[in-house]
Amino acid sequence: MQDVVLAMLAKEPSHGYHLREWLRRALGPLGESMNAGQIYVTLARLERAGLVVREPAEGPQDRKVYALTPAGQQRVAAWLTEVHWPKQDLTELHLKLAVARAARLADPVELVDLHRRELMGRLRQTQRALLAEPDGSTAGVLLEGVALRLQADLRWLQACEHFWAKTENAESKSEGA
Repeated sequence: MQDVVLAMLAKEPSHGYHLREWLRRALGPLGESMNAGQIYVTLARLERAGLVVREPAEGPQDRKVYALTPAGQQRVAAWLTEVHWPKQDLTELHLKLAVARAARLADPVELVDLHRRELMGRLRQTQRALLAEPDGSTAGVLLEGVALRLQADLRWLQACEHFWAKTENAESKSEGA
């Protein structure tokens, strides 16, 4: 969650309310259960860590505007290229792609490709290990499960690539019109 908030602030300084609403829209039905105070707790932690600062706000005095510090900008750049498979949280990757596109930090299709290359390497390693196991090996069953999980994740990445490529094409056409 912290990295997603930082990446959203890379686009422009923002109020916690706007960040929360963006997250709810990006997550669709999954965002409905998000605790309203969670974004503010996250912003306070990021401020204590020196990754964001509060800026003077125009309008209601109780609204605080947050902006990235240089350390926060470095963290966003590092986060965009991190790959955590096979235990990648799909919601986090989804948000990473959405915020990368919304804030124009990176091309989501290129990020998907980065993740796909990592998964392909892990799948090859797993398949080699599986072939090296004797028939009836208990480790073989586990390796088969890992391979199946990686294959499913690769199919999901293919769906992500299709979606983001289609989104990019639609946006390019609307800008050209």
